[in-house]
Amino acid sequence: MAVRGPAAPLDAASLFAEHSFLPGAERVLGPEPVPIGALLRDPAYERPRAIGRARILAAADDPRGARTVGELAGASGEVRYLSFLFARIVLSAAPSPAVLRRWAVSEAKRSYARLAEAAPEELEEVARALGYPIERAGRAMSFGLTDYLHLSVAFREADFRLPRQDVAAGRVTVDPVRAARLLQEAIRRSLADPWSLTAEVVALVREREQELLATVAERMPAPVARPGAGAIRLSREKFPPCIRRMQRTLERGENLSHAGRFCLAAFLHRVGADAETIVDAYRGAPDFDESITRYQVEHITSRGGGEGYEPPECDTLRSHGLCARDGDPDATDPVDRRRDERCFDERLKHPLQYYRLRGGQTRERTDADATPPEGAPGRSGAPGRRPSTDRR
Repeated sequence: MAVRGPAAPLDAASLFAEHSFLPGAERVLGPEPVPIGALLRDPAYERPRAIGRARILAAADDPRGARTVGELAGASGEVRYLSFLFARIVLSAAPSPAVLRRWAVSEAKRSYARLAEAAPEELEEVARALGYPIERAGRAMSFGLTDYLHLSVAFREADFRLPRQDVAAGRVTVDPVRAARLLQEAIRRSLADPWSLTAEVVALVREREQELLATVAERMPAPVARPGAGAIRLSREKFPPCIRRMQRTLERGENLSHAGRFCLAAFLHRVGADAETIVDAYRGAPDFDESITRYQVEHITSRGGGEGYEPPECDTLRSHGLCARDGDPDATDPVDRRRDERCFDERLKHPLQYYRLRGGQTRERTDADATPPEGAPGRSGAPGRRPSTDRR
């Protein structure tokens, strides 16, 4: 098996994420394929491997892409590109997909710094190769409506919501900076998908890069469960299916929506988890940042002298696509794959109600805490929504 330079039809994100996606890069790098075995162990490729390792460790430490990889500055286009290929091969062979997904976030954000200043023609080229063709309207850019919705769903900012966009004739027109942000998400999605490697390649990577993978695992510890605070004991088997799926999503290193992240933190707090347990639940997130997570968890759990915000009702979770009452086909446990008949009881309105009905204990709340204020993390529903009077 070999990896080929950009003269062949290229996985677009492979070229873009390593910052040599300018037109003409294929003439610099050349068309000759590099055997994976040679890239992984040949002394001639030691520099690309060293830079690739630096890129992996930078992402493990800082998924925001803000950490500078100094080794990239003086490297030729070919070395930069090969370092990218090496990093992606290694992470595709890693035991946990979480490290690849965090690296994808970091590399995509690093690419955004370039895309935000790119000429319109360059944005067009990048978008076309990524499979999201855009059209120019003066200085503005327009995406197909379906493409815009597909890419913008990951953003929590209200300014990306469709009602605030210029929509006409099935296209959404945005300024170049916003177009660059959407392409950043397209790059992240492409890079988060692992390459299919043979068993021999996986074994070779894990043997030769054992130290690197161990270091990454230390810097990105898997989520852990701690006992609940006080007298309340956590009973995960009694959690509703939506909460269990949110946990599995993060444990697999996949992205969970902003609404899902708020709901999970609020629910865990209400069923007795301490702050450390809640923070640990997010460690698998591809963009996990401990300081930011701690700040957000404190905000969600400290309201009302420690009662915290209430998680959204079932209707709200369904509107956000977070309900799992019909079962999760991606779950490994047969229980989680099955439809949960309890969730179809018309009297069941809330995930905390589900937990209580199954014998779990929750913190008490006041109606004043039922709905987050406008602008708070995880805010759902219209401003001024009155708290529900249902017993939760």
